[in-house]
Amino acid sequence: MIDIRTVSSFSRTQEKVFASPGELRAAVRAGRFAGQTAGQCPGYVQTNVVILPAEYADEFAEFCGANDRPCPLVAMTSPGDPRLPDVAADADLRTDVPRYRVFRGGAADRVEPTDIRGLWRDDFVGFLLGCSFTFEAALVAAGLRVRHIDEGRNVPMYRTNRPCRSAGRFAGPLVVSMRPYRRDQINEVVRITGEFPRMHGAPVHVGDPAAIGIADITKPDFGDAVTIHEDELPVFWACGVTPQLALVAAKPEIAITHSPGHMFVTELRDEAFREVVHIAS
Repeated sequence: MIDIRTVSSFSRTQEKVFASPGELRAAVRAGRFAGQTAGQCPGYVQTNVVILPAEYADEFAEFCGANDRPCPLVAMTSPGDPRLPDVAADADLRTDVPRYRVFRGGAADRVEPTDIRGLWRDDFVGFLLGCSFTFEAALVAAGLRVRHIDEGRNVPMYRTNRPCRSAGRFAGPLVVSMRPYRRDQINEVVRITGEFPRMHGAPVHVGDPAAIGIADITKPDFGDAVTIHEDELPVFWACGVTPQLALVAAKPEIAITHSPGHMFVTELRDEAFREVVHIAS
């Protein structure tokens, strides 16, 4: 058994599980919650966040279209407008993400702010991308427990050796998230997550981490390592941290994203993104 006891700086103990996205966002805005959001607001869509100067917006939208597995586009703001009335009427992208990452010339700042009003510009365009935290409620409802939630950790995320399709200045490797399951559970895991194609969908790889360029499963590039039991296999999904590595290639003067695992929680319902395929008998 691989039993990891060291927790990264991204992991935070959840003192409270919020049922209401509005209540969670209010707590974030007031500085009362800055933790990772796995397990929060079950039944509501969580999203990755990318905020860019308008001159990069078309190229980034093209990058998302060319790589819709890791970058499924859910919503996009108008230049300079931090509000998203179609996904959360009271939301503000400047204050409602628990923790942000700020990139300058493609390099991430060491400090991760919880409020970016002081950095906001009139030419910023915000993108919301689907997140695998959305389908976790469906997994749990089916009796398929999610290890990082059970252990109070951030989901482990890894760079892979699989390149994304480039678009203009945006290019980079696929990032994956990982959840371990027993062999007898994997078919059901694939079926359930495959019903959420706009939330990363079915796994992109099961089993040997080295086959996708992961040298050490105990050392994720983002998030926290979790326990993997001897009768379990690592299961990997395309991850919305992928665009953060593409920002390194594009090198915009400034760009802002969520900190890995610290998502924007919308008022959209998970079931609205569930696409059940009925097979004729």
